[in-house]
Amino acid sequence: MIQFLYVFSDWGLLALRLVLGLIFLVHGWRKVKNLSGAVSSFEAMGFKPAKFWGPFVAFLEFVGGIALIVGIVTQVFAALFFVQFVVAILKVTGKKGFAGGYEFDLLILAALLALVVLGSGSFSADSMLGLLLY
Repeated sequence: MIQFLYVFSDWGLLALRLVLGLIFLVHGWRKVKNLSGAVSSFEAMGFKPAKFWGPFVAFLEFVGGIALIVGIVTQVFAALFFVQFVVAILKVTGKKGFAGGYEFDLLILAALLALVVLGSGSFSADSMLGLLLY
């Protein structure tokens, strides 16, 4: 490890949170704006009951995206998203193979794992409120 770069680790966690949060916020907002479409998508993917899972995932992504951006209860939301992406890979994108299938989901999964184990960093509401879980 290049020791002098360690002083920038909180900046790395901030960048990771902002990008992941934005991804989830945008995808969640599209689902929240069209809950019936989210339900239809979850029905088509075989999730039952889709009337529960569609809105649940929509609000999880929307609220969780904001939470990641702000850095509030980051490890909890990252863990919830981690479970979501494991399920998505096993049930949806895994069937398509690696290239053109689950490679980007796997990348997001690894980034979420980093937030689960490392926390949100110093530049976060978790840090300001003393909510870091590590």
